[in-house]
Parts: sequence; C-alpha cells; structure tokens
Amino acid sequence: MRAIRICFLHMLQVVRRDMMLVMVCTAPLLIGLALRFLLPALENILTGYFDRTSILAPYYSLFDLFFAVITPLMFCFAAAMVMLEEIDDHLAGYLSVTPLKKSGYLLARLGIPALCAYGAAVVLLPVFGLTELSLADVLLMAASGTAQGLMSTMMIVGFSSNKLEGMAVTKISSLVLLGALVPYFVPGSIGYLASPLPSFWMSKAVREGRPLCYLLAILPAVLWCIFLGRQFARKVAK
Repeated sequence: MRAIRICFLHMLQVVRRDMMLVMVCTAPLLIGLALRFLLPALENILTGYFDRTSILAPYYSLFDLFFAVITPLMFCFAAAMVMLEEIDDHLAGYLSVTPLKKSGYLLARLGIPALCAYGAAVVLLPVFGLTELSLADVLLMAASGTAQGLMSTMMIVGFSSNKLEGMAVTKISSLVLLGALVPYFVPGSIGYLASPLPSFWMSKAVREGRPLCYLLAILPAVLWCIFLGRQFARKVAK
C-alpha cells in the first residue's frame, strides 16, 4: 500500500505542474456553475421570447446525467494523460516490474483517481443538479458515471501511444455519451440498438425512473474496462 500511495502522490505532483491538467481537474466546478445558474437563466429568456411554458426544463435530468459523467471523466482524463507520458517514456513498464506491479500501478493511476472522482460526483451532483435527486439516485448515478469515465480512460491509454493520439481518442471515446440522447429523442424499441453504450442505460434510469438500469450501465462499462485493460497490459509489456 505504501508503494501505491507514493505512486499516486507522484501523479498528483505531475498534474500540479501541468496547467492544462489542473484546468481539467477544476473543469467540473466551472461546468457545474454554468449548468446551475446559466441554464435556468437561458430557459427564462427562451420561454419569454417564444412564449412557451418550458423549453429546456424537460431535459434538465439529461443535463444532470451528463454532469454525472463529465465529472469523473475529467479526473480520469488527467490520469490518462499522465499514464500516456509514462508509457512514452517507458516508465510504466519499469514501474510494472517493481514491487508495485501492474495491478498496483493501475490502482494508483486509475483506481484511486476514480474513487476521488466518485466522491466529487457525489458531492457536486446535489449542489449543481437541476432536478431533485434522492441519495440513492446520486450514489447510483455517480457510480455509473465513474464506470463510464474509467471505460473512456482505458480507451485512451489502450489505443494511444502519446498525448497527441490521446487527445484524438478522447474525442472519439466521448461519442459513447450519445447513447444518453436515445431514450429522450428516439421512440420505440429501435432505441435499444444503443444498448451496448452505458450512457443509454443511465439515461433510461433517469428518464423512466428505473434504478436497475444504473446497474445495466455499470456492467457493460466493466466489461469494456476488462477488455481494454488487457490491451493496456500488452502495451506495457512491449
């Protein structure tokens, strides 16, 4: 555990020296402020201009869902950038054969940041959320969002060789969030074509009030992480 703690603290030092990663870690606060204050103000402007009772309000729960995913994603993205730099410098391979081992390295670089991201999501969702969320909803939404953040991070480190490629893969991995739009805008059973995407099940849980769907969102994310973890292990072994 001492080696894992030292490895994690070293990552924090790397993040602190990189202003881009510092901004990434503070981005959830800025996004939360925008959602909490700017979006309702925009709703008032639009409803007044178009003389409607509501325009954006029916989709507030969707914005909460995106925030629940973006918060862990930002934390895990910062960890992924550190890992890519270490892979490029061949440090990841060296660390993996020390007493830290691959499992300890992944725990320090992804496991602990994911736990921090989960805690941040649990705290920030009730503060910046646009809808009334029960404690169970907050815990389950944050858990499924964190699982999706880990999945995206494993895609980044699994299919990228450096930070530049990592940026490109990040844009591609963010497309998995599109599944959240399906229950809101695609009627009928055709929407289940998006069922391999965890965000689809998160959206079903929020849209239809079915907490079990949160678990269905976590399961495919875990399966993706297992598959991508093997890809990462092969890369480090080279």
